[in-house]
Amino acid sequence: MSYGIPAAEPSAQIPVCPRHPDRPAYVRCQRCGRPACPDCQRAAAVGFQCVDCVNEASRALPRTKTVYGGAAAGGRPVVTLAIIGLCVLVYVLQWLVPNDGIYQELAYAPAFTDIEPWRMLTSAFLHSQGFLLHIVLNMYTLWIFGQVLEPLLGRIRFLAIYVVSAIGGSAGFLLLTPVYPASGPVGVVGASGAIFGLFGAMLVVQRHRGGDIRQLLVLVAINGVIGFMVPQIAWQAHLGGLVTGALCAAAVAYAPKGSRRGLLQAGGIVVVLALVIVVSVLRMAGAGA
Repeated sequence: MSYGIPAAEPSAQIPVCPRHPDRPAYVRCQRCGRPACPDCQRAAAVGFQCVDCVNEASRALPRTKTVYGGAAAGGRPVVTLAIIGLCVLVYVLQWLVPNDGIYQELAYAPAFTDIEPWRMLTSAFLHSQGFLLHIVLNMYTLWIFGQVLEPLLGRIRFLAIYVVSAIGGSAGFLLLTPVYPASGPVGVVGASGAIFGLFGAMLVVQRHRGGDIRQLLVLVAINGVIGFMVPQIAWQAHLGGLVTGALCAAAVAYAPKGSRRGLLQAGGIVVVLALVIVVSVLRMAGAGA
């Protein structure tokens, strides 16, 4: 009597991973039932789910918002760190590029407003080479305030306020100094205008949340007095940044809640930027008359 040998099951019966068809997959997703190889498995409350189902569920979850409607993001304040990194990089380049090339191309002076208006922003990323504490103190202050405001406002809103405040600082210097001084153009560099914008934003936010702003007012007053007492500090840029940052933060903090809140906040910041531009244009028109 002969005994037959059972034939092997065809390879088509072996389940394979849809994302990796060359890999056998004997574990099935608890959600969709499809096989998933070890690289495509994600631990779930019961068993495993495939990576596609996990991603789909993640997209379906409502995004966590900050108190002012920004997308909540944990971890390090990446925008603050990016700004600090960019300022440090530009500072290093200031030393490496010969003939003061970085300063000559990016520093701001009121006389350049008409022909090279981008200097109103780029100057905020330069710092004095003859005074190391200029960049050290600015970056330290940016780090302190960025750790608070960036998570509170959201990254995009924080960046928008910082950038518009930097431009507002240059506009403040433009408004409160001669456009064409007899001694020639006076260059302005430094993140102080933008940082004073963060001072203004913090004052508005703290006030809106019902917090005590007395210590902030003292800090702003001390820094403001230093700007008047220490030579070669552009207090005009500090004042311009402070006002601009406060106005931008007010647009963010006091926008009514609802589905159009983000649009209203963006519109408010754009209005502040437009106001800064209009004031600058009028100042240049008056200086040229």
